[in-house]
Parts: sequence; C-alpha cells; structure tokens
Amino acid sequence: MLYFCSMEALNLTTPALLFSAISLIMLAYTNRFLAYTAVIRNLYAKYKENPDNSILRQIRNLKLRLFLTKWMQIFGITSLFLCVMTMFLIYIDYQEIAVWVFGAGLLLLLTSLAFLIKEIQISTRALLHHISDIEDYMKQVL
Repeated sequence: MLYFCSMEALNLTTPALLFSAISLIMLAYTNRFLAYTAVIRNLYAKYKENPDNSILRQIRNLKLRLFLTKWMQIFGITSLFLCVMTMFLIYIDYQEIAVWVFGAGLLLLLTSLAFLIKEIQISTRALLHHISDIEDYMKQVL
C-alpha cells in the first residue's frame, strides 16, 4: 500500500514538533480575536454616541474578519487534536492509522493557514483605506 509518509519516518518526534508550532499559532489567533473584540466594543460605543456609516463599514469588515478567525481557530484546534491523536496512535502502535490521522491534521493546518492569509489580505485592505483617508485629510489641511 502507498503511504504519503513511510511508517518508519513517523515517530513521536514529528507530531510533537508540530504540536508546539500549532500551540504558538493558536496563541496568535487568540490574540487576534481579543484585539478584534476590543476594537468592536470600542466601535460599538462610538456608534451608539454618533451613528455613522463609516463605523458600520468597519464593523462589517470586522465581522468578516471574526468569521475567518473563528474558522482559523476551529481548523487549528482540530489539527492540534489530530496531532495529539497521532501521538497516541503511535504510542499504542497503530502506525498505519497514525500516518493517515497525521496527514489529515496537516491538511487542516494548511486550511487554517489559508484562512489566515485571507484574513491578512482583508486587514491590509482596511488599513490602506485608513491611510488613504489620512492622506486625503492631510492634502486638505496643507
């Protein structure tokens, strides 16, 4: 049978290394989520004081970014779960199943990172709009 990874090459070290990397990625995702939470609460308070369409656009943008972050976290956590499951399967000597579970975990991690790329593109676009607004304001002042 053809394997994506030979059973001899997959030992406890491989998923253990990925385990720490995924944990760091999840920490970064959580920090992003907390930052969005603070910004949304701030924008909500501003909108309650002075309803403005630009605030609504920012909130819609953040809503999309939160949606992407949620899926980044879900795929990342599931990847971490499968990574731990792989270590357990190797420990109980179910090498063939461990290879497939590890492969599925890698695919989920790739999916999580793809969502991160999309979220970064949206974030960058939003910041470029702010920079453009500042530049327009500076042209008017000067």
